[in-house]
Amino acid sequence: MSGKKPNSKLTARARRDNRIGWLMASPWILGFCFFMLIPVVVSVFLSLTNYSLLSAPEFVGLANYKKMLFNDPNVWHSMWITILYAVVNVPLTLGLSFILALLINRKIRGVSLFRTIFYLPTIISGVAVGLLWTQIFNPDFGILSFIAEKLFGIRGIQWLNNPKLVLPSLILVSLWGMGRSMIINLSGLQSIPTELYESASIDGCTGLRSVVRITIPMMTPTIFLNLITGIIGAFQTFTNAYVMTSGGPNKASLFYMLYLYQNAFKNFRMGYASALSWLLFLVVLVLTYVVFWSSNRWVYYESGEGR
Repeated sequence: MSGKKPNSKLTARARRDNRIGWLMASPWILGFCFFMLIPVVVSVFLSLTNYSLLSAPEFVGLANYKKMLFNDPNVWHSMWITILYAVVNVPLTLGLSFILALLINRKIRGVSLFRTIFYLPTIISGVAVGLLWTQIFNPDFGILSFIAEKLFGIRGIQWLNNPKLVLPSLILVSLWGMGRSMIINLSGLQSIPTELYESASIDGCTGLRSVVRITIPMMTPTIFLNLITGIIGAFQTFTNAYVMTSGGPNKASLFYMLYLYQNAFKNFRMGYASALSWLLFLVVLVLTYVVFWSSNRWVYYESGEGR
């Protein structure tokens, strides 16, 4: 009997700790259920209905998916615009943020100020950024039009009203917020052991060679993280296109998320918009899986996983 008492006390203590643990985690669990799990389940149901917010949902089965895949050219047009944007935006953001992180990783006077300046645009509201860049692109008094006129003699460039220029213009705006990737790269650079560079310098590996042979391989986990978040963010592009162009001109900037928004909150086709959201989820899921599958071939971890 005496031997069972300690075990019973430990059991009671474990039960108490278990209850306390669940109690501490309950706010997150409730938030996940009410703001994530339940909306996902409702979205699946609504995607099978004809629902306009003004009337009760009418079950239509797979009609929304059939229309989306075969009878709505705007779906594939907006998806193609989004893919083009992602193909250019993601590599540019990865490359420029990495170079910028290399530059501000040096121990020079005032480097903290430069880090703050480069990161500051990421904390500005997306709507404010869109309005700001709309003025910068203004063909009459925008600063870019002024520079183009002074340097090249070209006046009144329609940056946002030309179907051939609107997408490159929005890609340029997206680079305004690469400070987030820069900070992540900077933290990755500062986690690389300095002993590696010291050993390499003894063997004559300095400058660009050390970047190629040491920095980039050691940074592959960070690059992998930025690649995943960059792909997801690119396919969720909405604010700049909504504020600056509203999908124009001639649907040249009709991003997928913008078209989804128009169906949901402009045309009040909630059921169809739910079906569109699941197509976006599937596309992002496949791309994310491909990146994860390929990571074993190019991502290096200190634990020895990957290459």
